[in-house]
Amino acid sequence: MAHPSGHSTRIALVVALGGFLMGFDSAVISGVVDPVRAHFALTADELGWAVSCLTLGATLAMAIAGPLADRFGRRTVLLCTALLFAVSALGSALAPTYATLVIARIVGGFGVGGALLIAPIYIAEIAPPERRGQLVSFNQLNIVLGFSAAFFSNYFLERAALGWRWMLGVECIPAVFYLLLLTQVPRSPRWLAARGHDGEALEVLQRIHGPSAEAALAEMRASLARDSHMKRPRPSELLERRLRRVMCIGLGLGFFQQITGINAIFYYSTTIFSMAGADRNASLIQAILVGLVNVAFTLIAMRLIDRLGRKPLLMIGTALMAVALFANSLAFRAATYGVDPDVVGRLVEAQLPAVDIEAVSGLVGISYPDSDAFLGALRGAVKAPASVAAVDAKAGDLVKDGLEVQSLLVLAAILLYIAAFAISLGPVMWAMFSEIFPQRMRGLAISAAGFFNSFVSFGVQQLFPRGLESLGPEGVFFVFGVFSLLAFLFSWRIVPETKGRSLEELERELISA
Repeated sequence: MAHPSGHSTRIALVVALGGFLMGFDSAVISGVVDPVRAHFALTADELGWAVSCLTLGATLAMAIAGPLADRFGRRTVLLCTALLFAVSALGSALAPTYATLVIARIVGGFGVGGALLIAPIYIAEIAPPERRGQLVSFNQLNIVLGFSAAFFSNYFLERAALGWRWMLGVECIPAVFYLLLLTQVPRSPRWLAARGHDGEALEVLQRIHGPSAEAALAEMRASLARDSHMKRPRPSELLERRLRRVMCIGLGLGFFQQITGINAIFYYSTTIFSMAGADRNASLIQAILVGLVNVAFTLIAMRLIDRLGRKPLLMIGTALMAVALFANSLAFRAATYGVDPDVVGRLVEAQLPAVDIEAVSGLVGISYPDSDAFLGALRGAVKAPASVAAVDAKAGDLVKDGLEVQSLLVLAAILLYIAAFAISLGPVMWAMFSEIFPQRMRGLAISAAGFFNSFVSFGVQQLFPRGLESLGPEGVFFVFGVFSLLAFLFSWRIVPETKGRSLEELERELISA
């Protein structure tokens, strides 16, 4: 018989591959934002939809994934997510119109929502208590590996001149691989015990826990017996007083994980770096660096989460996130704007009527303190009303081309932010989601918390392009920094420590009578 610890690790690694696909599917859009916008001639709002529609699908999926997993089993739902990933990848790559691209991405979002929600539940239910935090963190590790793989894939496909369709379609390969591997993992022992399949549950537990399998099954049965007189979980029960504490923790973590801007920064990373002066090739390389830092610090978090604990990691990480975001805000606030060949080229490409190119070129070398003064100078130079209207229509691109900022400070701050997130809100939220909710309500409660988390993410992604236009990058990063400070206070005052305790023990401690 294989060593129990090794068996649970292998199962966790397979199931966590759903996180890899989720990370890849989410991050691959960062490399195709500009080509897709140009190909389909998208406005800022349409671009926001093209990026955020994946999260819309994930949000809808999270509303139903937990109850489906409770009814049909964790493994069954994960198999469906693998199929959805493959269909979405092919559909996105072949999309003939903007509408079909959005639909294909929403299908992928259903896969993202299911994998993101159910994989941590499954892993938590097969993991020994002393290793649960580490094994659940495999899912977060695979998410960041997927992010990093997407950045590498985008870079090399760009260098090979294969285009954005290949970037979106290549995900089909790992999706099929994941589908095949999932057929080899067992069903969750806790789900089996809840359905009365004690024989199969014990068989799985013997491979996972070894000699302590019968004791683990007995503890599961005792926990289930306490809820045996209760009916099937209802959404209204999540509002009951006995669940108030865990729902506050879950919804709070779900809110702060996304409102601090992680997915906006990931999905628009190449846009942010290009605003800081990098060309497309350099932006893709810097996105790769972001992915590598994310992976490295997620590995560090996996080493610390069962040693240092969940709460200290949250407090350290959110404090550093705030520092990094405020530094980025200051970097962009100190930026100036000026006319350079890129700005002139943008106006020439627009084929504006009656543009005085000499007048525009005469602005080269002059610095403007803000985007309004910069755009005002351009309006005065182009003169013709039709050209002024065209400058206003292209204001976002012109401001990006004219921005002069401390690019190294921006890069350093982004990397610090990613590192801090990777040791805190990234892995810890999902570990705690899988721990704090009671067995009977776990699927429904995690669906509610995951739905809220995904809804906030959707809103941030949808509004990010508009925020850059209205508040500027300095304003957007400042807002994210304020929310990071609030996340620190929430972690300090509200979040409990859960390391080293069985799920049944946590249920007794956290759920009010």
